[in-house]
Amino acid sequence: MASVERMQELLIIDTPTSPVTSGLPLLFVITVTAIKQGYEDWLRHKADNAINQYPVHFIQHGKLVRKQSRKLRVGDIVMVKEDETFPCDLIFLSSSRGDGTCFVTTTSLDGESSHKTYYAVQDTKAFHNEQEIDALHATIECEQPQPDLYKFVGRINVYHDRNEPTARSMNVFLIVYLCILISKALINTVLKYVWQSEPFRDEPWYNQKTEPERKRNLFLRAFTDFLAFMVLFNYIIPVSMYVTVEMQKFLGSYFLTWDEEMFDEDTGLGPLVNTSDLNEELGQIEYVFTDKTGTLTENNMEFIECCIEGHVYVPHVICNGQILHDCTGIDMIDSSPGGSGKEREELFFRALCLCHTVQVKDDDSVDGLRKSQLSKRSCIYISSSPDEVALVEGIQRLGYTYLRLKDNFMEILNRENNIEKFELLEVLSFDSVRRRMSVIVKSSTGDIFLFCKGADSSIFPRVKEGKIEQVRSRVERNAVEGLRTLCVAYKKLTAEEYSNVQKLLQNAKLALQDRDKKLAEVYEKIERDFILLGATAVEDRLQEKAADTIEALQKAGIKVWVLTGDKMETAAATCYACKLFRRNTQILELTTKKIEEQSLHDVLFDLSKTVLRHNGSLTRDTFSGLSTDMQDYGLIIDGAALSLIMKPRQDGSSGNYRELFLEICRNCSAVLCCRMAPLQKAQIVKLIKLSKEHPITLAIGDGANDVSMILEAHVGIGIIGKEGRQAARNSDYAIPKFKHLKKMLLVHGHFYYVRISELVQYFFYKTLYDTAYLTLYNISFTSLPILFYGLMEQHVSADTLKREPSLYRDVAKNALLRWRAFIYWTFLGVFDAAVFFFGAYLLLDNTVVTSNGQVFGNWTFGTVVFTVLVFTVTLKLALDTHYWTWINHFVIWGSLVFYIIFSLLWGGIIWPFLNYQRMYYVFMQMLSSGPAWLGIILLITVSLLPDVLKKVLCRELWPTATERIQTRALLHHCLESREKLGSLAKYLRQQHEWGAECIEALSGAHLRIHTSCLSEKPKIQEQRLQQFPSKKV
Repeated sequence: MASVERMQELLIIDTPTSPVTSGLPLLFVITVTAIKQGYEDWLRHKADNAINQYPVHFIQHGKLVRKQSRKLRVGDIVMVKEDETFPCDLIFLSSSRGDGTCFVTTTSLDGESSHKTYYAVQDTKAFHNEQEIDALHATIECEQPQPDLYKFVGRINVYHDRNEPTARSMNVFLIVYLCILISKALINTVLKYVWQSEPFRDEPWYNQKTEPERKRNLFLRAFTDFLAFMVLFNYIIPVSMYVTVEMQKFLGSYFLTWDEEMFDEDTGLGPLVNTSDLNEELGQIEYVFTDKTGTLTENNMEFIECCIEGHVYVPHVICNGQILHDCTGIDMIDSSPGGSGKEREELFFRALCLCHTVQVKDDDSVDGLRKSQLSKRSCIYISSSPDEVALVEGIQRLGYTYLRLKDNFMEILNRENNIEKFELLEVLSFDSVRRRMSVIVKSSTGDIFLFCKGADSSIFPRVKEGKIEQVRSRVERNAVEGLRTLCVAYKKLTAEEYSNVQKLLQNAKLALQDRDKKLAEVYEKIERDFILLGATAVEDRLQEKAADTIEALQKAGIKVWVLTGDKMETAAATCYACKLFRRNTQILELTTKKIEEQSLHDVLFDLSKTVLRHNGSLTRDTFSGLSTDMQDYGLIIDGAALSLIMKPRQDGSSGNYRELFLEICRNCSAVLCCRMAPLQKAQIVKLIKLSKEHPITLAIGDGANDVSMILEAHVGIGIIGKEGRQAARNSDYAIPKFKHLKKMLLVHGHFYYVRISELVQYFFYKTLYDTAYLTLYNISFTSLPILFYGLMEQHVSADTLKREPSLYRDVAKNALLRWRAFIYWTFLGVFDAAVFFFGAYLLLDNTVVTSNGQVFGNWTFGTVVFTVLVFTVTLKLALDTHYWTWINHFVIWGSLVFYIIFSLLWGGIIWPFLNYQRMYYVFMQMLSSGPAWLGIILLITVSLLPDVLKKVLCRELWPTATERIQTRALLHHCLESREKLGSLAKYLRQQHEWGAECIEALSGAHLRIHTSCLSEKPKIQEQRLQQFPSKKV
């Protein structure tokens, strides 16, 4: 009785699943994912080690010692040589330069590639060797670390006694399939107990239950059966999909880095992929936030002109009827200045030569040079601001050359080739709040001047004298043309006034508390009552194809926002130049000036009424692009206005203003945010990202000041430009130029999304049999074709995607992974499964299908079903493939061949390591049956028929833009082929006619015709036939 009972238990529980078949695919998935993640972590660890093991020289016991940067400790004195990187935060003690200065680039911190001048501590700058430095005994008092990169308050006391949308859909679909799995297990558990409700079914005569089994708790038995069904049906969850997706993303990222069109010849750099997990998001971008300087522009400043009291000076043109020394000249718009004008002109040139932080990188000594040599020498200028270098170089072309700063004296060479020396008394450094800088200098005659340059909005309110209106008019005109403008002013100080200024500055500089605030108050007292001298204009040229890229992105339905710290007029001119704003675009302003005239509430509501009046109550769709039916609006907002919008109101809420602002932005085709601080850029990105539509955002920039918005966006792209690698290191992807963004999104992003969508849906579709078959089904039989499909498929060509940006809209907003597509693929899977099982059952059940009169057993029946399954899902992928390569042919047809070979080997050989072989000789028996072959072919055809019909009908009745492009390309290809065939037929016809004439000529001469003659060229044939004058050829 016990043996019979065990037999029935085996009959009931026997399934093709086992711990091996359930655990092996999961182990494989986890292993491959761990290897991929581990490899990427190893690359990051390798990069970290390269930095941490960087050799550093430091002073120990009066000697220079080298050790790794990771071994540095607080209090170590480090020596940094030219072009080396600082290993940590340092205080500048001494320099090899006599004046105790050094030039530092902060590209790794803020993205600024220009040089900044730093001054050594006064008490230590005289130390020049290791022994003197080692004898230093000092303490440093400073404030706690703070986020402000440019602020450091500290004091050194010297003692002289010593000296860092697709996954969402996948997860949702998996939850649905998990619910289906639970439902199937639950339904089967209920049906089992309904079936066993009859006593003769629950306890047949040959399998009576034991007493403990009868007393076993019903709910415990039901739960155990439920878990058994869960294990039995677990293959409905495509576990191997995860490893295939990971491999597709990782390998697919190399196609981006290998793209030769995205290499920059100037820098020799190509695109970089820092993370491969966001590839498909590149095809779902709805908002692009871009920096201006260095991203849209080249960050290469060029001096264009200067205006002195209304007179415009342009280098290399005639000025005042004279040609200036060492330059072609200057163009004068107005008449030549008089006596006082001449004095102001010289003061203006001297101001630009003195009011800056530019340093001269030149080892030659000026003292030993003659005046003729000085006039011809070229200086290499370095500064924290490219604008300053452009101004100093521009003034050099106008006759005044800045030579150097030596022993606290600034030396300039004037038009007469005379060297003028000015003692540098004070420097009032530039900051983004004051938006100006000043220097106090003393001439050789004893006169003390305060020269100031800065933004027009910062200088004009502090001017008491000068031709303000003329200069203002020129500044506004230059700003509209996209030029960067600065105003220059001065005032003369008496010795007593300077003494008071010096005391105020000294007290503020020594303050440990609120030093910046006190310095700002002192600067405010000093920088007033100026005499206006003039203004300058500098151009930052637009990057190559920046306008074409923005236009293509807009046609693709992507909204482009420019976030910059520049003034509104300059930024707006750049936006017009790069086609962000167009001639018919109505500009809306949300600026501080507007808010001063009206309240913020009124301005927002007026703008809202304006945009909704033309566009109706419906808001403009995110993907409206360049609409011709609706009025295009462009919004300009500055940092101060944004602060007011984001600032909580008195009632504690700011939501109403934010929602109103977002409503206005949704109805604008483009937005310009000017005068933005780095954190405000991130604020804007976060505001859009968390709006109710939850759009996919992308931020692109080239400097460290763009890192905050790059990290905030869904996808961050850094440009490997002149402002360092900080943006590139903190981004998900890096590209050499802004123009490469077009192909990255419209081609690579489009392909990535289409491929991953098809891959995910395909896995849910093909989601069952003998232990080995179940294990290899998702690993070997059907995984390679979909993997390579996901790597190489191109439903349209890359050139077409670049030429037709609107195709990006076909895949926008996760169009290919919506519920409609998911339900279709699921229905297709259910339909095919029904065809496989019931079709095979109806065709083969109780039918004599072998030559000896036997009928198929369960395992042969299952082999037929499984064979139909493998061939159907593989052929369906072949039907969906548009871009065929030898690799596709190899993996698709090769996987089918591999399945056949494996089945023959698995069932045709007795394997000694197996306890039993249920599949022995099953596959060969199936192949020996004609009805089985007929059934397989018939079932594959029926299974593929609905998908073929759906494709044909949808393409004819409701074609998408992509399908229309595909049809057009196919027709074009057919026409080309027809023309080629026509040309070939014409050529063959001509050859045939020519051959017939040759045969006729040779026959008339009674000569033997050799077939080899027909292959000769016509000229050779003609030469041979000249000997037969009786017959003309």
